[in-house]
Amino acid sequence: MSTDRKAPSGRIVIAAAVLLTTALVLAVLATAGGGGEAPRRATGTAPATAPPSPSGGSGGPGEPRREDGDPYALGRVDAPVVMIEYSDFQCPFCGRFARETKPRLVREYVDRGVLRIEWRDLPVLGPESRAAAQAGRAAAMQGRFWQFHDRLYAEPRRRNSGAFADRHLVAWAREAGVPDLDRFRRDMASPKARDAVQTDLDEGYGIGAVSTPAFLINGEPLLGAQPFEVFAGAIEKARGR
Repeated sequence: MSTDRKAPSGRIVIAAAVLLTTALVLAVLATAGGGGEAPRRATGTAPATAPPSPSGGSGGPGEPRREDGDPYALGRVDAPVVMIEYSDFQCPFCGRFARETKPRLVREYVDRGVLRIEWRDLPVLGPESRAAAQAGRAAAMQGRFWQFHDRLYAEPRRRNSGAFADRHLVAWAREAGVPDLDRFRRDMASPKARDAVQTDLDEGYGIGAVSTPAFLINGEPLLGAQPFEVFAGAIEKARGR
């Protein structure tokens, strides 16, 4: 598949591939279990088209943004492979990926300039997912998104049990090195954070990513907390195109 981010037809192909693959994989997960987390019901608004990115990639649904200084991205802007990750901070499979697989991907591909990882919020598992996503936005506003991300995923937590209450989010922000906690509290509750999370959620639903974690690797879908070798194979395949 071409990595030309300006080709409008690419978005159609990507959306169709993701919708089809998501339906198939969710059917398998429903019978076999494991690998990804799906919501009990849709919690977002109707899918909407994301606005164009101000720089870098087009930033359309399912496309890399490739923005210089993007606090939600790891790796070079011009990396040959971009992996877009749609995740929920309450999702246990997302946590497994963050703890077990992402660090190795960073060492072996991001640090070597091959891979860029771009985060998208897909808070499908309830109100605390939304709260955590907005907190991530607040941490990013002070340049500490990935440190905060790692703190939230440091261990499994019970869903919508109070584990992501505001007091815990603020404490984890402190541990993640967010310098201004008063600003963090304000930003976490701001319309700017809510709208940014909703934009990502609409994008995810718009391309059919209704379970977490979901990934696009140069436009090719990959669902669930797969072993490192599966991601490595997909990256190498994308790298060779």
